[in-house]
Order: sequence, then C-alpha cells, then structure tokens
Amino acid sequence: MLDAVVESDKAGQRARPGNGRETVSDLNALLDDLTRRMDGALESLRRDFAGLRSGRASPALLEPVRVEAYGGEVPLTQVGSIAVPEARMITVQVWDRVLVGAVERAIRDAGLGLNPASDGQLIRVPIPQLTEERRHELAKAAARYAEGAKIAARGVRRDGMDKAKAFEKKGDISQDDVKTWSDAIQKLTDQYVKKIDDMLADKDREIKQV
Repeated sequence: MLDAVVESDKAGQRARPGNGRETVSDLNALLDDLTRRMDGALESLRRDFAGLRSGRASPALLEPVRVEAYGGEVPLTQVGSIAVPEARMITVQVWDRVLVGAVERAIRDAGLGLNPASDGQLIRVPIPQLTEERRHELAKAAARYAEGAKIAARGVRRDGMDKAKAFEKKGDISQDDVKTWSDAIQKLTDQYVKKIDDMLADKDREIKQV
C-alpha cells in the first residue's frame, strides 16, 4: 500500500484528506481507465487485420463487410451465417432470399479482391492464392496497422502520466507516489505493446503461409 500523504502546517504534521488506501484506489481507477482504452486500440487492430486478406479462409475476413438491407446498412453477420467448409472457401448462408444479391455485391465491393457466387441462398466465396508481391504489400500494411496501435497505446500512457503529475501538482500524491504510478503505467503499456507485437507476428505468419 502506498504511504499516506502528509503535509506540514503551523501546528506540525497533519494528514492530508485521503490516506494510502485512497491513493491506491485512485491508481487502480486510473489503471482501469487506461486498460479500457488500450483494449480499444487492440480491438481496432483486430478489425484492421481482419480486413487484410491472406491466402487462408477465415470467417473474420467477412465480418467487417456491411450490407444494404431493409433501408439501412448492417453487418453481414446480421443477415447470414459465415462458415469455412474448406481451407480456401468461405460460405455465407443468407437468411432472407431477397438479400442474396445485396450480400454478393457487398462482398464483391468490399475491396477484398473476392468474387462471390450464389447458389440459392448459399453464397460461396473462394479465396484465391496470393502472389508474392501481394503478400509483401499485406505484410507492410499489417506492420503499419500495428505501429498505429502502438502509437495509440503510448498516447494513452502519456495521458496517464499527465494525470499522475496533475495529482502531484494538486498535492494529492507525493513524488514517491508519482514514481509508483509511473512504473505501473509503464508496465501496463509494455504489456499491451507486447500483445500488439504478438498479434503482428501471428498475422505475418498467416500472410506468408502458402
């Protein structure tokens, strides 16, 4: 537990409002907020990676696709079920027959380089083999997305450090507490940067898989 913060007055030493337990509570609340925001950066990276087509079929590839349906635009997953019956084949079972054409168009126009074909309410989406040049482009794009996620995580860290310094400036925590808070924030950031690196390594292996 962090030491209670104290200050001097004319009568000598007296405790500030709040004690060590409250200081720890403030730190935990801050870390919870930073964790939530860094989780958001990871989720954004997952969506970005899902949009990078590798040579392997995956339901995640079509999850970002949005379909014009019922007067609006909805996620593909709300109008059909996605399956992977073969290593290079994705299927979409469209629940409403009138939406088959809209789903086909949405997949074709999503910029994924896919050419769907319907058979009744079942849409088959073959995954073409990637060229070496295309694999290189995808790997570079994945690296850019990962770097963007790291920048976002470090921005969250900076906000956390600024809040710790603001607490100190107001006299709510001591310099020793600032060091404790800063170390905890840096440790959290390092954990998320490693998660990003691990996600990038997995995506890179997927892209290079023949």
